Amino acid sequence: MNRRKLVVGNWKMNGLRAQLGEIEAIGALATDHPAAEIGLCVPATLIGAADAIKGAAFIGAQDCHMKDNGAHTGCLSAAMLAEAGASWTIIGHSERREDQGETDADVAAKALAAQAAGLKVILCVGESLSVRDAGDAENVVSAQLLASLPEGAAADWLAIAYEPIWAIGTGRIPTMEQVAAMHGALRSALESCIGSEAGAMRILYGGSMNGENAAELMAVPDVDGGLVGGASLTAAKFAPVIAAAG
Repeated sequence: MNRRKLVVGNWKMNGLRAQLGEIEAIGALATDHPAAEIGLCVPATLIGAADAIKGAAFIGAQDCHMKDNGAHTGCLSAAMLAEAGASWTIIGHSERREDQGETDADVAAKALAAQAAGLKVILCVGESLSVRDAGDAENVVSAQLLASLPEGAAADWLAIAYEPIWAIGTGRIPTMEQVAAMHGALRSALESCIGSEAGAMRILYGGSMNGENAAELMAVPDVDGGLVGGASLTAAKFAPVIAAAG
């Protein structure tokens, strides 16, 4: 199935208004590569300003709460993020799962809340180095995906991002054969749960993708784009990744 490539920069806890020029430049890059869908998930403090200058890129958030409102100090609901200008949000990033103790059930609930507020969702799954070294990565990550998958999951509002946690920010990546095996396993897991809809759902690679390896990674079967960290912080570094997507 022909799936449009999706490339999303995750700025994490980086970015002040001084970096808005980079967002504008990345939006211009997206204009030059219309075959791919390009976005930036920026800190919540920048969503409104980034949305105003986004060009052909979309602006997303990095998380949302599963509740619509209430006594949740420091949290942001999906509706708040949508009102600020976000059209997507990341859910279940490994740093949220590990640092904030988010469970698969939390991730599924957040995805449903985001969808209800009109946000599209990038749902992250991945394995630690110990799981990889134990030789059970595909089974563990597939099980995590099925446990995190929200009811009504569909390709028009949901994408999956595979994060080999041990590769994030380290410069290490799995072999292309390992990437192909994991993405194939995730596609099969999706098929077991949502049937033919799985063929349309995009599965992104999210572990140290950069301008040097993006083309090779996105040529792997079932790799439908990337969730990109440090290489998305400037237009110069993000440009070759966007070009590799089309």
